[in-house]
Amino acid sequence: MTTTAIETDARAVAVLFVRSDSIYKTLPGVECYDEARDARTWPGGCPAVCHPPCRAWGRFAAWSHADEAEKALGPWAVEQVRRWGGVLEHPSASRLWAACGLPRPGAGADSAGGFSRAVEQHWWGHRATKPTWLYVCGCAPADLPAMPLTLTEATHVVARDRRGNGRNRTKPHCTHREREATPPAFARWLVDVARLCKHNALSAQKEVGRG
Repeated sequence: MTTTAIETDARAVAVLFVRSDSIYKTLPGVECYDEARDARTWPGGCPAVCHPPCRAWGRFAAWSHADEAEKALGPWAVEQVRRWGGVLEHPSASRLWAACGLPRPGAGADSAGGFSRAVEQHWWGHRATKPTWLYVCGCAPADLPAMPLTLTEATHVVARDRRGNGRNRTKPHCTHREREATPPAFARWLVDVARLCKHNALSAQKEVGRG
C-alpha cells in the first residue's frame, strides 16, 4: 500500500495497532490507528508507538491462526520505527527480533541505531508480570524516561505456565482485555519515549520521493 508521507511534526506521535477502546485515544497529541482505521494507511511524518499483532511471532505461533498478511505487519512495523523513529512493543523472546535482525536486549545498537530493552508491564501496573521487549529507534538509551520501581508481586498470570513454580500455577488468569490492553501508565511512558525519538532523515526523504 502506497501512501504519501506527511510533513514531520516533532510534537505528534502515532500509535499503530491499538484496540478500539484503547487508552491511547484519551492521550493528547496522539494519532491512533485501530483495526477499522488500518495502520497501513498511516502516512508517516512523526515518531510512532507500534503494537503489531504478536500471535504469529510468539512462543505459541505454531498453534495460531494468523495468516501471512497479519504476520507481515510485524516487519512492516519495524520498518516504520526505523524510518520515523519511535518504539515497537512485543512479548519477550518474540521471533520478530531474529527475523528482522533486531538486537536482543543487552546488546548494542543495530545499523539503524536502534536498541532493545526488556521490561515487565507489571512495573506500570499490569496485574500480571507480562515480560515485554521494546525496540527503540531515534534516541539514545540514556535518554529513556525513568522506569518505575515496584516491589509488589504480580497477582495474576497472562497464561498458565505448567513448568512454573506452585505459586504461579495457582494465580488467576488475566481477562482477555487485560492480555491485549496496555496499562495506562505504560502507554504514557511509551508515548514519552516516542516523543524523544527523531526520524531517520535519509529514509524519510526516500519515502517522500516514492510518494
